[in-house]
Amino acid sequence: MDTFALLLDGLMVAAQPMNLAFALIGVLLGTAVGVMPGIGPALTVALLLPISLSFGATGSLIMFAGIYYGGMYGGAISSILLNTPGETASIMTAVEGNKMARDGRGGKALGAAAIGSFVGGTIGTLGLALVSPFMVKVALSFGPAEYFALMVLSFVTVSAAFGGSVARGLTALFVGLAIGLVGIDKLTGQPRLAFGIPELRDNISIAIVAVGLFAIGETLFIASRNVGGEDKVEAIRGSVWLSLKDIKRIIPSYLRGAGLGFMFGPLPTGGAEIPTFLSYSAERKSAKGIARQEFESEKGAIEGVAGPEAANNASAAGTLIPLLTLGLPTSATAAMMLAGFQQYGLQPGPLLFTNDPGLVWGLVASLFLANLMLVVLNLPFVGVWVRLLMIPRPWLYAGILTFATLGTIGAQGNVFALVLLLFFGLLGFVMRRFGYPLAPVLVGAILGPLAEEQLRRGLMINRGDWSFLLTSPIALTIYAIAAAAVLGPVIWRMLAADKSRTAFAMDGD
Repeated sequence: MDTFALLLDGLMVAAQPMNLAFALIGVLLGTAVGVMPGIGPALTVALLLPISLSFGATGSLIMFAGIYYGGMYGGAISSILLNTPGETASIMTAVEGNKMARDGRGGKALGAAAIGSFVGGTIGTLGLALVSPFMVKVALSFGPAEYFALMVLSFVTVSAAFGGSVARGLTALFVGLAIGLVGIDKLTGQPRLAFGIPELRDNISIAIVAVGLFAIGETLFIASRNVGGEDKVEAIRGSVWLSLKDIKRIIPSYLRGAGLGFMFGPLPTGGAEIPTFLSYSAERKSAKGIARQEFESEKGAIEGVAGPEAANNASAAGTLIPLLTLGLPTSATAAMMLAGFQQYGLQPGPLLFTNDPGLVWGLVASLFLANLMLVVLNLPFVGVWVRLLMIPRPWLYAGILTFATLGTIGAQGNVFALVLLLFFGLLGFVMRRFGYPLAPVLVGAILGPLAEEQLRRGLMINRGDWSFLLTSPIALTIYAIAAAAVLGPVIWRMLAADKSRTAFAMDGD
């Protein structure tokens, strides 16, 4: 009952006119960047970090959450009409959605996607509100050993989940940890990795790191891969409003997709790709009658759109559980939101629920309102969003670079900040060019100093005895999970290779 009382209090915060305006701005921006291929919510949040300092913590975070949800909605539009997912979470939507568009049922595909996103987001947000208090109770019993173990788990799993290999993910993580070391050591007062540069003694702004890597670096990378070909946008044919028969047909798909998305959201798997893939597979395997015929033909099955769309929005809500209760990001956008918390001097975790419940529950309640705004904006005005696909790409990339530069100038107000921005932009471009993920860099830069703080605190309490790290059963369990995250895929590949060799030998005999 306390949860619903807190949620009601949060609704009062979210319903304030200014916070409603921030939620509306967030969902509009999120949908817009979701529609445009290659521009995702993580990049958008990075762009807004420098200028959001003047918005206040609650308003900024509500806007960032709206961008996250809106990006999931908007990605379906380009997936269905262009066969080019605007967000990686919408990859599976493109499989059946574009078939439906070519078959003259693009309107129904867009309608199913919008309602699916609403259902998935609502179920996921409700789950977030119910599960978070239990996670907070568990986290309140954590000490330095458990928190350090959690940081290690986050480092390892994020490095393993992003990128083409664990080695590249870990390399990116160590780059981030090095960035986090720059500045004055809080314990000794001595500068670290400042190289005699006075500006580096104040630490490197996480906002500059985020904007440089995700806005500058990612934009340069996308622009370098643009071959300049014409994208064929399928016309919207048919009504976006679903019939009662269609709704009855896809309700089970919505529920299955939302369940998978919410279960995988809190796990450090790198985003919504896994639950959307599993949702699509589940719909294809469970299809019967006309649905099976549509899956196997070029007509496209509406279940293949409904399930993945519900999964990706429920996954977005699930991602916020470890972020808010433990301060651990499990996706690139969650890492950007963690940077947003930090620029206001806030650390997500159990104490945030105690010290600033209005902000936390206002943010959770705003997700319900943002979800409602999104379904209202998407169904009747889908044609408006389609026009964004016509924006020339050079204009788009130039606008992002200009906005990123102006935002940094406005927030930092010095030339050295622009030098750092350019450095991290080029670093981000080089990393993306050679297949190194960017999210572990940001996670290392944010959580590295926190892990160091917990380690030092534990050593001071235990008089320099390092064994405290291995005496807690909870910490040992977390270390075991971290080891499984790294070694599991390696062992699986070895077993698969051994199995294939054995099968080949048997065929040779």
